[in-house]
This record gives sequence, structure tokens and C-alpha cells, in this order.
Amino acid sequence: MLSLLATACQEKNDLAEKKEALSEKKAKMQELKAEISQLEQEIAAKDTAFAKSNRRAALVTTTPVIQKDFEHFVEVRGEVESDKNVTISAETGGRITSIPVEVGRRVQAGQVLLNINADVLRNNIEEVKTQYQLASTVFERQKNLWEQNIGTEVQFLEARNRKEALERQLATLQTQLSQSVVKAPFSGTVEEIMARQGEMASPGAPLVRLVSLQDMKVKASVSEQYIGQFKQGDEVEITFPSLNKTIESTLVSVGQVINQSNRTFTIEASLPGDNDLLKPNLLAVLKVKNFERDNAIVVPTNLIQRDGKGPYVYVVDKNKEVPQARKKHIETGVTYENQTLVESGLDANDVLIEQGFREVVDGMNLRITESEEGLAVK
Repeated sequence: MLSLLATACQEKNDLAEKKEALSEKKAKMQELKAEISQLEQEIAAKDTAFAKSNRRAALVTTTPVIQKDFEHFVEVRGEVESDKNVTISAETGGRITSIPVEVGRRVQAGQVLLNINADVLRNNIEEVKTQYQLASTVFERQKNLWEQNIGTEVQFLEARNRKEALERQLATLQTQLSQSVVKAPFSGTVEEIMARQGEMASPGAPLVRLVSLQDMKVKASVSEQYIGQFKQGDEVEITFPSLNKTIESTLVSVGQVINQSNRTFTIEASLPGDNDLLKPNLLAVLKVKNFERDNAIVVPTNLIQRDGKGPYVYVVDKNKEVPQARKKHIETGVTYENQTLVESGLDANDVLIEQGFREVVDGMNLRITESEEGLAVK
């Protein structure tokens, strides 16, 4: 096994070395072609016979420089989220006596989801009600006596305080009793029930997951290099690969905080609430425009080459007796869908060398054909 591993590593290293050597030789070949072309031009300028015998032309096709409205889009992956995708817990502990709903059932806001045993609370409420009735009777009589200047003020105040204290105690018990009934906070669908009848419910422990397909959105993380390029209200195209569906929407939120772990900020786009196919956590691809320019000069990205001075393309120089290749260095901008924006270096009336552009050097004569078939019979 060690021998096989060593052999595999050696083959991998040999392949990498060969690729590197090939790249170096190709670069040297381009340099040699340029030097040869330059020498041929210098000799031909002084030796007419040499010029005639050495006059050769590369067979190429051409394409005009494109001037159009250029747009650049950023595509990021996100997920469908819902603000109403929650797990519901009990506010009080106790044994679950009934679960009047089932998974997949549609429920309305305020509908009962679970009931928790509250017999002790009900008994306490009945006891306090009895005490409250007595306290209310004593207070009314003491009040009548006090209005007739019979009895003391302290007796009146004690009777009133006793009655009000029992009122507050009864209200507290009623609130606790209401907490033994778990209700839906909004209309939605019961996605999951994590408890069973007869089990003990604890405050804060999840019991039911309730999901609403209203108010859904798509949330995605975008690299910090795009800070300042998006704003609320920007149009966005959202594609759902699993559904083979695309919709148009707008950005409703652009995050203002950078995530320290992955150096991204979040963007959110709204979704229609009437599409049952859209589910929380569904994968989505957001396409947002972050750059545009009118009447921009654009060239095919694959025609751009680089040398020590930077990127360049070959154009056709028609000012000579025979069309010649001319190297033009350019300043490039953003690239999108195999098209690159040219900031400077090209004119709208320039003609690019397309097929055969890797075989020419600066100053080489050209034979221009209109089709790729012409190159095939060179």
C-alpha cells in the first residue's frame, strides 16, 4: 500500500511539473513569435527580395467590438425562511391531558393545541372565590356602617384591603389557569407534535411546531466585497432549482453587520404568500444586479491575453496594404457571462481577431475568412 501511495504521489507531481513546463514553453513560443515577426519586418524593410519571399499571412476570422448596455449580476445561494415557523412551549408544568390537533391540520389563531392538567388550580380558584364572596359582603356592610359614622376607619380600610387582595389573587389564579391551555399564536399548519398525551410538560420545553406560509422570505449571505452595491428595493430574480421555477421580487433588507466567521452580510427578499410549493429551508438562488453601464465597450473574455504589460487583444489594422494583426493593451473592468467590460484601450469601430487569435503576433499579415470552415482547410 505504501508503494502504491508513493507511486500515485510521484505521478501527480510529474503531471504538475509537465503542466508547468507546458505553460512556460507556450509563453516562450509567443515571445519567439513576436521576436521573429519583428526581425522579419526589419529585414523586409531593407531587403525587397526577402520581403516577397517571406510574405505570409495567418488565416483568421474577425468579430466587431460590441458596444452595448452592460449589466453585472451577483448570484448567491440562500434559503426560504418564515418568521412564523416556531416551536410552541407551555408556560406552566403539568401532565398533558389532551391534544385536540393532528400533524398536518390547519389551525386558526387562538385554537387549542394542548391541554395540561390544572385540577389543583381550579380547586384553589373555587376556594378563593368563596373567600372573596365573604370579603365582599363584609366590605359592603362595613362601608354602609362607615357612611353612617358607625365603626372606625381602620375597620373599613381592613375590609376593603381584604376584598382587593382576594380580587388580585383570583386574577392571578385565572391567569395561571389559562396557561394550562396551549393555544395557536397565529393561523398555520401543525408541522410536528413533540409531546404525547399523558406525558409531563415543562415550561419552555417544545411541544408543537406551527408553520405559516405567510410572510415568507429568502435569506442569503453575500461576501463583504459587495458592500454598498445593494440597497432596499433593488429588483432580484429568485430561482428554485428543485421546483424549476423563477420569480421576480425585491430586496426588503440589506444587513448592516459583517459576520466575523465567514466575512459576509445578509440580504433578504420577499416571497408571495399564496404559493404552497414554497417551503421553509427550500434552496434558492438569488440574482441581483450590482453594476450597469450604458453604451459600454465589451469583448469576449476568451479573446483577452496577458503579457508583462497587462491584458491585451489583437485587432485588425486595415491601414496597411495587407490587413495586419495589431496588439492593443486594454484596461479591463468586470466580467459577466463570458463578456468583459473594457475601460480603455479600444474604440467602438475596432475589429477583433477571433478564430486564430492565438496564432498571430503583432504586425503579422492576415487572411480573413468569414467562417470557421475556412480555418479548417488552412
